[in-house]
Amino acid sequence: MKALLRSVAALFTVAAIAAGGVASAQDKQSLSTQREKESYMVGLDVGQSIAPVGPDLDIAAFERAIRNAFAGGKPLLDATESKSVGNALMQRIAARNGQPGAKQVEVAKDKVGLLVGSDVGRSLAPIKDEIDLPVLLQAVRTVLAKGTSLLSEAEAGSVRESFSARLQSKLQAQAAATADKNKAEGDAFLAKNKTVKGVFTTRSGLQYMVLRQGAGPRPKPGERVRVNYQGALLDGTVFDSSYERGQPAEFSLSQVIAGWQEGVSMMPVGGKYRFWIPGDIGYGAAGSPPSIGPNAVLVFDVELLGVAP
Repeated sequence: MKALLRSVAALFTVAAIAAGGVASAQDKQSLSTQREKESYMVGLDVGQSIAPVGPDLDIAAFERAIRNAFAGGKPLLDATESKSVGNALMQRIAARNGQPGAKQVEVAKDKVGLLVGSDVGRSLAPIKDEIDLPVLLQAVRTVLAKGTSLLSEAEAGSVRESFSARLQSKLQAQAAATADKNKAEGDAFLAKNKTVKGVFTTRSGLQYMVLRQGAGPRPKPGERVRVNYQGALLDGTVFDSSYERGQPAEFSLSQVIAGWQEGVSMMPVGGKYRFWIPGDIGYGAAGSPPSIGPNAVLVFDVELLGVAP
């Protein structure tokens, strides 16, 4: 969490915001609650991270894009505009830093605001319920205008440390609850699924169904396999697919989760199987964020195309 707060810029392609923004009539003169202090601290970190191109951004557009990202909206600039604005910003930063050959090319400040606000909003979305956006924005404006902060550096550091610890504890509790829920739902599904005609269950708990029987050799431990596959959650959400990428995947069986190692080793080349992989032979209690939750049962359709030593 500390890395998120102190290094928001690392998540951006380019970062910018307006320096010298006008103070709002609703700006705080003091911070009376812990939530306000935490929101202000986050704003200080954001402001420090994205200050280099301050003169290039419209603050209203910046705020609009953050709110849009918090609401789960699509980016307000398309990919082509984002690339164009990002390239222009990099040129302007380089020119201000005296880099030879760099030019102060024209760029629309509102589009800069939408680009950067979208990036900031996405990076802060996981903690959006923990912060007051107006207080955060006040801190950002203060940093960029080189104003007097309502938190000293020492106070901000103390708030950052306690905030990170509290969030870590909260996230751990949420992960534990999700893990218990996924385990219970997964166990119930697997208990019912193993009664379905054509479904087989191994000693490890792996379940499989033969969709097409192959006639080629079966892979041995350590051998490389070439496969087409699709991975999904129990609700049908697809999180990985070689079909969507348009080409098969190739890897050693020693590089994949235990459920894959066991399942694919049973397949003859040319076969197509469906696997239901329990969490304990999948990604376990840690999951594989952001797509796969803790103790999640995974469903894979796998075609074994070839085996190589």
